[in-house]
Amino acid sequence: MIITLTANPSLDRTVTLTAPLVPGGVHRIAEDATQAGGKGVNVSRALHEAGEDTLALLPARAEDPLVGLLEASGLPHRTVPVAGPVRTNLTVVSPPGVTTKINEPGHALTEAEAEMLAAALHRAARPGDLVMLSGSLAPGLPADWYARRIQELHEAEVPVGVDTSDAPLAALAAAWREDRCAAPDLLTPNAEELGQLTGADGAAIEAAAEQGELTPVAEAARALHAQGVGAVLVTLGAAGAVLASAEGTWHCAAVPGEVLSTVGAGDSAAAGYLLARVRGREEPQRLACAVAYGTAAVALPGTTIPRPDQVAVREDLVRAL
Repeated sequence: MIITLTANPSLDRTVTLTAPLVPGGVHRIAEDATQAGGKGVNVSRALHEAGEDTLALLPARAEDPLVGLLEASGLPHRTVPVAGPVRTNLTVVSPPGVTTKINEPGHALTEAEAEMLAAALHRAARPGDLVMLSGSLAPGLPADWYARRIQELHEAEVPVGVDTSDAPLAALAAAWREDRCAAPDLLTPNAEELGQLTGADGAAIEAAAEQGELTPVAEAARALHAQGVGAVLVTLGAAGAVLASAEGTWHCAAVPGEVLSTVGAGDSAAAGYLLARVRGREEPQRLACAVAYGTAAVALPGTTIPRPDQVAVREDLVRAL
């Protein structure tokens, strides 16, 4: 089973405007949709759609609208009761395909709620499962909360993937540089997050990759692997993705296409990698599946996660670096 933990879930509201977004202007909404969101929820949704065994674990009250949406979708999930409501994240999509995100911080968890969430994760995970820790941390959780969970799960012989940014990512890197037991088995940064980890300019790394210069991102990914991270999957938007692991380093190009929304693309890419992994594919095939899922996601509106029939895996686009 692949268990996802979303420490700061959200109701994802996406509004599509009839004209470009102009600060200070008046706008009209053409479409408006609300979906159960959070990075781990998105990963589990993609895996569930593909027929794989998954469980989405998250903090939420039983009466929260998010839980109702999860129940209606049929996604296997387990909630830890908390006092506060789930946050709402607003995505504004305006012509010509520009995405603007406005995210709430989320309700603060008490120490007792944080302990219940950690305990629920360890009850759910068994040797042979894989846990994906996804997204920001809810207010009230210490920055090293993910690092602690990784160490505990590794002691229980459970591999762990992580997709996060900012303070939790910095705390995780500090932990694994001190103790490799805190290094995740999979890390899925985008270019900006890769910059946070390495001190490089993430925007420059992605711009270089779009021009075909992949040396900076490949070297950065290899450096993280050398520090103890099992596999480093760097998503690069229109430039595809780079994967570094013990087996080697590869790049997979993305097939150009219409971009409706970039929200959830990174989550879809992570799900594609995990899907190929659980099915026993080799690393280059996992990379191709990750890029295919990310590419399919940006062609869909809002936080829509692609179904398998919407994904075209192109292993011929993978090359060794």
